[in-house]
Amino acid sequence: MFKTIADPADCEVRSVIRFLIAKKVKPAEIHCQLVQIYGENVMTDGMVRKWVRQFNDGSTNVHDEARSERPSVVNDGLVAKVNEKIRENRRFTIRMLFDEFLQISKTVLYEIFTNRLNYRKLCSRWIPKMFTDVHKTK
Repeated sequence: MFKTIADPADCEVRSVIRFLIAKKVKPAEIHCQLVQIYGENVMTDGMVRKWVRQFNDGSTNVHDEARSERPSVVNDGLVAKVNEKIRENRRFTIRMLFDEFLQISKTVLYEIFTNRLNYRKLCSRWIPKMFTDVHKTK
């Protein structure tokens, strides 16, 4: 009967809700119409009711509000300093690095040298992840 629309943008669905509120359509009927057009996974009935309440309270914004994120302490300079410390002494522990860089947690340090610097632990030495199969067999 209707052509379904796959993967709609969130703001598109909210705009439709706002339009149907202006036409005085009830929230349950709005949800039914959304499911008919966008499919089962579009939005729950509770979320439709939440957006209906927000639009009835005077909200006109259909876009997500900007969220404040925690600023990252990891930058390129810090990664370079950590890399320098690792190259000075390959037989280090996370605790030894943590004592050098007090402003960073142990977890973040571990993430820096495993994800950003691509180091892996091999026989109690941290090495770059660049070994070939020949190197590994030796």
